[in-house]
Amino acid sequence: MYAQKCKSANEQISKRENNLTNGPAEIVRAHVWVKGRVQNVGFRAFVQDRGARLGISGWVRNVGNDMVEAVAEGPRAQVEQLIARMREGPRSAHVDDTRVEWEKASGEFKNFEADYSL
Repeated sequence: MYAQKCKSANEQISKRENNLTNGPAEIVRAHVWVKGRVQNVGFRAFVQDRGARLGISGWVRNVGNDMVEAVAEGPRAQVEQLIARMREGPRSAHVDDTRVEWEKASGEFKNFEADYSL
């Protein structure tokens, strides 16, 4: 029964992550900074994987000792889902603060990539 509930919950998350609206979606760009225990815990890989699963493009990188920076472009619903996931992070991370700045989408990215640190 427990395994069935987990499977059902995972299927619902996948459906939400892959949910595309009918008709043209508003394409947005979010510049995100996440502060906390977010380095050496798989945070960049976590963000890159979630961004790719959601079908959005952009990048993520480490900044300083306790911060990760990301830029994400795509349909607003998917970008907002990525930001929500970034606020949680992987299990080994601890997010203290998240800052989001909305910018005009440029369309310059083809994939979602983890970049080198600054």
